[in-house]
Amino acid sequence: MTRPALPAGFLRLPVTHRALHDRAQGRTENSPAAIRAAVAAGYAIEVDVQLSADGVAMVFHDDDLDRLTAERGPVCARTAADLGQMELTGGTDTIPTLGAVLGMVAGRVPLLIEIKDQTGAMGETDGRLEAAVAQALAGYGGEVAVMSFNPHAVAQMARLAPDVARGLTTSAFDPDDWAPVPAEVCDHLREIPDFDRVGATFISHQDNDLTRPRVLALRAAGVPVLCWTIRTPEQEAMARRYAANVTFEGYLSALPA
Repeated sequence: MTRPALPAGFLRLPVTHRALHDRAQGRTENSPAAIRAAVAAGYAIEVDVQLSADGVAMVFHDDDLDRLTAERGPVCARTAADLGQMELTGGTDTIPTLGAVLGMVAGRVPLLIEIKDQTGAMGETDGRLEAAVAQALAGYGGEVAVMSFNPHAVAQMARLAPDVARGLTTSAFDPDDWAPVPAEVCDHLREIPDFDRVGATFISHQDNDLTRPRVLALRAAGVPVLCWTIRTPEQEAMARRYAANVTFEGYLSALPA
């Protein structure tokens, strides 16, 4: 299995969580305005993707539209055209496709794409979202990587886009925080047993769980450990004792000189 290394830019530039969003400035999370701001500032960018009803990868975090738009219901029940007309709350942007975001970034900064779980329980996926991501990435020349909490999604990306760096988004997987994911699945995922099976080359781990022995062992073995989500400079200083880089929001992480 091909295991592409995480591009160097992801270890050099702090990563904006859902792009450089700021509601006070009219930049909603994962919005074109937030993406343009991150590119202009010179930060790496993390975005999330969900699947439209007609099989297009959309840059949007939640399963449902309720929190971030005036619409209601699941993202996957709407077509890309419908989603592309929905205004994001807190700004004037609408929901972009992954292809549109790739065009905005155009290789100027690294782009980290989190593939959201489509099963509700971290189960086997049908591969539709992963195929849409792979299709959008075909021919893209910039620094890019994909990741997911669902190892099955990462395994699909290994099959569909073997030359794209891939990793696992990981956490303490407290079952109280992860319902309706079954507790036994949380117990399985917590120790990151699928890292080699899916051909991962990095993880992005929950910031307050970075001293977990499995995470420290991966780090000691040379695996790049990113972390999420840092919200203050003080948290960043603590996280960088264990993590190679941070995913941040709510303040401006210091860029390298």
